[in-house]
Amino acid sequence: MQPLEGIRVLEWGVFHAGPGGTAILGDLGAEVIKIEQPGGGDPMRNIQRIGRISFHMPNVGSLWNEGTNRNKKSITIDLSKEKGREIAYRLVGKSDVFLTNLRRRTVKSMKMEYSDLRQINPQLIYAGVSAYGPDGPDSDFGGFDPQGQARSGMMFSVGEEGMPPLVSQFGIFDQATAIMASHQILTALLARERFGIGQEVQVSILSTSIYLLYMNVLTALVGGFEVPRYERPKENAMRNYYRCSDDRWLMLTLPANRQQQQWATVCQVLGHPELINDPRFDTDEQRFANTEELVNVFDQIFITRPRDEWLHALREHDLICCQVNRLSELVDDPQIMQNGYIDDFEHPILGKIKIPGYPVHFSESRVGTRSMAPRLGEHTEEVLTEIGGYTNDEVAQLQEDGVI
Repeated sequence: MQPLEGIRVLEWGVFHAGPGGTAILGDLGAEVIKIEQPGGGDPMRNIQRIGRISFHMPNVGSLWNEGTNRNKKSITIDLSKEKGREIAYRLVGKSDVFLTNLRRRTVKSMKMEYSDLRQINPQLIYAGVSAYGPDGPDSDFGGFDPQGQARSGMMFSVGEEGMPPLVSQFGIFDQATAIMASHQILTALLARERFGIGQEVQVSILSTSIYLLYMNVLTALVGGFEVPRYERPKENAMRNYYRCSDDRWLMLTLPANRQQQQWATVCQVLGHPELINDPRFDTDEQRFANTEELVNVFDQIFITRPRDEWLHALREHDLICCQVNRLSELVDDPQIMQNGYIDDFEHPILGKIKIPGYPVHFSESRVGTRSMAPRLGEHTEEVLTEIGGYTNDEVAQLQEDGVI
């Protein structure tokens, strides 16, 4: 059993912030039907390079497309034609969810707004995903992941003091928006089950980015100050990260309310018991006052042994720490692998590959990626005949007319 078995989702979206959300619903078992324009489809299919980074996969196309459009059926419909909209309307009548992240003016011109579709299916959950939200002067402006990072304040939250605003690796906020979209759709589905109502939900890259920064924004607005950017030499030495002799790093994060209690243990584990009563460091206040000096002392200690030796020694005394992984090293982390956070997948072209697994465990349900991205229009005939109720002759005529 999958949690969303029997739920049908109709998507008319591009790129990742919206379509990534329906992919997540697919992980949970929903049937996801993606509407694409004949001949071209979602631009994500053809993105081979962004700047200096290539996403081309031989015999597959775009690597991003594989992740964004997993678990979906692809149908091609020209929604600019009345017969194309008639097909979409028929499918809307047999769907539980409709999602789009196209700009409002496009959605309106194609008569695919919530006000249009609710007349066909009053129980429909209609999800709109945008860059900046449904209201306000910029509501119909486009935007991508970097706009979320920039406008939310995130670019001044990462990096160290004195640095210019920094852009994180792209796609992070698109994925967060996809998660938020799936969350709101699930909430609306629950409300429909409890109260019998369909409704429209709206989520944006900007709203998601701000919500990710919830505690930081709360501090700025209520506390009256901005949380400072990280500055490693000046940060708490017992909540910091260190390079080891094998050029690998570890993160040490001792709870603030136990640092005085654990100070002696830390010094013993590090092999420097003389630090226990060192007047520069023997109280929380002194360690704070001499932070840069203590970080420098710890730097000189941690660099003397390999990372895994340090991790073993620290964990033997229940001192909270972990390795600092590169993304390519995740498959070498047994904790990640044994929990299925990285999962094996049999790709029809690439063969056996490893992909991100679903991050939640269900005791009585099966979740996770079932299929990677479909070919453009691969399921058009299947969906139109099995769900739309079209005959084979009608499908052939629609093809001849250039509708599908």
